Amino acid sequence: MEIVRVMTRDGATHYGCEVGNQVFRLKGELYGDFCQSQELLDPVRRLAPVEPSAIYAIGLNYRAHAEEMQAEVPEYPVVFMKGTTSVLDPGQPIILPRHLHSDQVDYECELAVIIGKRCKNVAAKDALDYVLGYTCANDVSARDWQKSHGGGQWTKGKGFDSFCPLGPILVTADRIPNPQILPIRTILNGELRQESFTGDMIFPVAQLIEFLSASTTLLPGTVILTGTPPGVGMAADPPRFLKPGDEVMIEITGIGVLHNPVEAEV
Repeated sequence: MEIVRVMTRDGATHYGCEVGNQVFRLKGELYGDFCQSQELLDPVRRLAPVEPSAIYAIGLNYRAHAEEMQAEVPEYPVVFMKGTTSVLDPGQPIILPRHLHSDQVDYECELAVIIGKRCKNVAAKDALDYVLGYTCANDVSARDWQKSHGGGQWTKGKGFDSFCPLGPILVTADRIPNPQILPIRTILNGELRQESFTGDMIFPVAQLIEFLSASTTLLPGTVILTGTPPGVGMAADPPRFLKPGDEVMIEITGIGVLHNPVEAEV
């Protein structure tokens, strides 16, 4: 099923099932039992497909990306968190920080995993049973605040408002039984900048869930960003950071295209 979250003309927010060019209201609970109703919705705006309860992100999870960043391949997953206020809807602008200034804002295409059931101490062999579905993500990163100004922590550089675009749809797990075979790419202003496939992850999705849930409860609605492949702007020669007027597209085969323009904060 392809699940969307939309705003209708009366300002209300609904979960729906997208079928062709039509959106039917989702009946039931997103983190429980649900099905497609026959009630048509009239959306005026597409929203991020989930409102996360938490956002975990994984750094250096593609071997070639670790190499381009001149970092050692990690022994364990490199985990950081992004605030839920960093979530951005499809089509809305990534905002380059100006009050806490950064001129080194970068793109990172990522597969996002949405946890559907409360879980703790899950074995990798059972981990995908707890996945509601998948969507596209952009782990937008202010490299100066990530690397130089953050006191050794990545939280500030990764957590500015608009730094976690999600969407355009949530594809349920039954439609993607193997999340490690998906082509993934970033297109910046019509130019291909990143291209890989999720099978190149150092730690695959099931192993990430096992690690993150170890001695730690993952609530329904937890979003896991699974790392980015090579081709980020910081690693280009010269570096290519985002600027006002840019257009970023994150594409994952089987899920869709997440599109966001870029603007400067005012």
